[in-house]
Amino acid sequence: MNSKNSGVGVLDKAAAILNTLEAGPHSLAELVAATGIARPTAHRLAVALEFHRYVARDLSGRFILGPRSGELGAAAGEDRLLAAAAPALAALRDATGESAQLYKRQGDQRICVAVAERLSGLRDSVPVGAALTMQAGSAAQILLAWEDSEKIHRGLTHARFTAAQLAADRRRGWAQSVGEREAGVTSVSAPVRGPNGKVIAAVSISGPIERLGRQPGRIHAAAVVATAARLSEYLARE
Repeated sequence: MNSKNSGVGVLDKAAAILNTLEAGPHSLAELVAATGIARPTAHRLAVALEFHRYVARDLSGRFILGPRSGELGAAAGEDRLLAAAAPALAALRDATGESAQLYKRQGDQRICVAVAERLSGLRDSVPVGAALTMQAGSAAQILLAWEDSEKIHRGLTHARFTAAQLAADRRRGWAQSVGEREAGVTSVSAPVRGPNGKVIAAVSISGPIERLGRQPGRIHAAAVVATAARLSEYLARE
């Protein structure tokens, strides 16, 4: 069997169309020429793929990849991030001695999507699935700091941090908070970037002020930034 032929003809032809559109927009005639699929079949499959949003049309009516492809790609990237997060957060916890978390933004909240808890002693427990505010905390700062100016302005409306703090976060590549989200709790966070460079998550450590002090970034920023960078590098790989 040909390595490009699964034996399920209609799927092979649909895959050929999608693979061709990966190179850019194609008219129906160009699709036929590139794939070798008969014109009526190519048209029928392209329209069916358009119905399911795997294919769309540009302003000239040419076929292009549709939004569904990007959505699946983002979901696959998220799965890769979560798979890599568990060992990365465990290593960060072991290096710093503090609980480590990974947050993603969801509307006006940030969701804890992965955790490595401190094994003993006083700790700041944030369970997986917990929804926390975007108005306080170093992770909230990171998830807002690299947004466009309009979103930053909107996000600062009721925030406990300032535009100057976000500018400092961008400049140094990490954020810290002391008693901002919860009295007695301090944290340090850094950005995880997707393959396109956009900030998609925040790596954090958190713990009591008594242990981390009022300048936790001085002690732990390097480790948090290194962990976030490793996750970003992993996502950038094929």
